[in-house]
Amino acid sequence: MPSRGLSRGDVAATALRLIDDDGLPDFTMRRLAALLGVQASAIYWHFPNKQALLAEVADRILAGHGPGSAAEPWQERVRGEAAAIRDALLEHRDSAEIVVSTMALGLGSDRALVRLTAALEAGPFTADDTRRAAAVVLHFVLGHVSLEQQRLWYDRLGARDGHLVMLRDLSSVDDFRFGIRTVVLGLSSINSQQSRQ
Repeated sequence: MPSRGLSRGDVAATALRLIDDDGLPDFTMRRLAALLGVQASAIYWHFPNKQALLAEVADRILAGHGPGSAAEPWQERVRGEAAAIRDALLEHRDSAEIVVSTMALGLGSDRALVRLTAALEAGPFTADDTRRAAAVVLHFVLGHVSLEQQRLWYDRLGARDGHLVMLRDLSSVDDFRFGIRTVVLGLSSINSQQSRQ
């Protein structure tokens, strides 16, 4: 039986807070149960295992920002969605790793992919190209954020020479925007080549 008053949402929200505070490597179901003031079995009532819980955490992370305007051209929509996903990820520690592991196991929702797909569906692409392009953009976002988060962690540990790199330092934002612009230009180019054939 679940502990009285302990909901699935309570467990996931507390897990996310614990990861934000201590990081994913130190996150355990036992520590989460202690923070909630329950036995671990109360958590397993809501989630069959740790990875299922992390899938719910990933969904919460990606729910942090709403979709952009459907009235914009597809190129702007893709750039906007990519930036919104990045912003949502950067609000939480180790978020890229959590989302990637969840995707690799086929768990959780595909909210980010759905949003990127919807943005690309406004463009002149086939269904297959739309699906592939959405995956490419999402992989770029996750890879870029993963690098940003790793770099920040190493800076906190003093493992890198140089100044402290902040999550939102200007060069990272500029690099991210450049990368997304490059991907969008590449997609536009592919479409132009196909229309000439």
